[in-house]
Amino acid sequence: MATGFPAITGDVLSAAMYNGLTSYQISTQSGASYTLATADQYQVLVIASNASTKTFSIPTNAVTAFPTGTAITILNSGAGLLTINAVSSGTTTVTSAGAVSASPTVAQFKAAVCLKTATDAWTIVGAVA
Repeated sequence: MATGFPAITGDVLSAAMYNGLTSYQISTQSGASYTLATADQYQVLVIASNASTKTFSIPTNAVTAFPTGTAITILNSGAGLLTINAVSSGTTTVTSAGAVSASPTVAQFKAAVCLKTATDAWTIVGAVA
């Protein structure tokens, strides 16, 4: 998580907090599957580095309560396609402009952002297929 997040009422913005707003921290995930976590929000770039096909899953709000408006940035640096889907598709809705709206894919060296638009609703934007 970037320095300075999350801030609470009464916090004073320090130089370290301000400078932390300009860059991403890197979270490299090399496994075949990964479930997004609260540490992935704010100024974090989640990199999928596995050479094979991989899946990033979005948990239900009951399991991980990301605030509405959360943006999670993902980069696929691995050779295989990265699929983004819901852990529980009956509860969490994932939509995108991809060929399979509920399970968009991200090719190698492409990026996407997961945007939480409601309690259990996410929209995936970016280089999705």
